[in-house]
Amino acid sequence: MNLEGQPNWRTRRPDGKLPAPPHDATGHTWEHSDAILFSVVKNGMAHHAGAKYQSDMPAFKGKLTDAEIWAAIAYIKSKWPERIQKKRQTDPSKK
Repeated sequence: MNLEGQPNWRTRRPDGKLPAPPHDATGHTWEHSDAILFSVVKNGMAHHAGAKYQSDMPAFKGKLTDAEIWAAIAYIKSKWPERIQKKRQTDPSKK
């Protein structure tokens, strides 16, 4: 898995939804705290962005255990370059 996301992820599609961003260093996933990442995966984007926010990102509550969600996040984080991992380790808002 190379975490590339969907093409043109910064441009809304005709249906109004934003494509999935890459989860590697070229995206913005690494800018969010572990707690936010966990909640987005578990509860979906609407939980954070409001019910009107349109996204293909489903909530995985009831489909994945908390341990499985944390394992997915750990995998994604393990693929980030060392510079990003160090930056996150020194930024208390990312924990």
